[in-house]
Amino acid sequence: MDLFPLTRALIDVDSTTGRERAVADFLFSYLSAIAERTGGRVERMPVTGDRYNLFAAWGEPTVVLSTHMDTVPPFVPSSEDAEHVWGRGACDTKGGIAAMVKAIEALLAAGQASFGLLLVVGEETDSAGAIAANEEPRGSRYLINGEPTENRLALGSKGALYLEVTAEGRMAHSAYPEFGDSAIEKLLAALTRLRQVPLPSDPVLGETTINVGTLSGGRAPNVVADRARAEVMIRTVGDTEELKRNLFAAIEETGAKVAIWREVPAVHLGALPGFETTIVKYTTDVPRLPRWGQPFLLGPGTIHVAHTPEERVPKGQLVEAVGLYRDLVLRLLAKG
Repeated sequence: MDLFPLTRALIDVDSTTGRERAVADFLFSYLSAIAERTGGRVERMPVTGDRYNLFAAWGEPTVVLSTHMDTVPPFVPSSEDAEHVWGRGACDTKGGIAAMVKAIEALLAAGQASFGLLLVVGEETDSAGAIAANEEPRGSRYLINGEPTENRLALGSKGALYLEVTAEGRMAHSAYPEFGDSAIEKLLAALTRLRQVPLPSDPVLGETTINVGTLSGGRAPNVVADRARAEVMIRTVGDTEELKRNLFAAIEETGAKVAIWREVPAVHLGALPGFETTIVKYTTDVPRLPRWGQPFLLGPGTIHVAHTPEERVPKGQLVEAVGLYRDLVLRLLAKG
């Protein structure tokens, strides 16, 4: 299957997180056919329930290409025009999968070996696939992770600190608020203090940023709220211990409570002469895969259209990515 039809075939399989089985089955069959012709091997790596990662290898892998099979909802089928392939996962990251597969075919046609491909589930939520894969490394020295970077090597990616901020109060009739204790007012005070905490910066990754993503609380407009909750995501740029102490102190002094839901560390990534570079502000599976080798990050498309109704990937970048992945593997194999 050619590059663009393969990209569309992958997009047309609904693999929103938790539903990756169908696309994994498709790719298992596709990669098994390649492996049978070329002396490779393909295996399913169980994760949870019927969900599994895929690993394919030719020889003992020094370099492993890797990305994720899941997408965010809602499912959007593929389409194309002269310049782009459209649909959910076009750039995040089914176009990247297709480019990696085609790069592998090009490497095999040139008689190369000692590389592999790792495709994981769950990146868009809890990185369950990457965490499971890290328990079963395959001896690789280098990991080339695929995410939309517009085909530039990312020098680093920010981390993510997910916080749940909650407040409790006491219900009362809204005509007599003095008899109640508003959890919403308490939560708003906590979020105000949160946003006043000095935030660290990094010379490569830039500024730490805070986003209050969800707010909920109360019972009705004529009832003083007895409960309130917010979800906050902080994009981090380095060690977070001092930052967490400051954030927790600021929130808790208002009477609200805070808990860490999940944390992914910021990472600095590899670069190679001759490859354009960039910095990305999103998180990836790379921090969850330390046992798979020194990480590099590159892929076609832009993050600015990922997770949107306009998700698409330029056809020219798909073609370019095939050559870049091939060249990255060759350069890293030469490093040994």
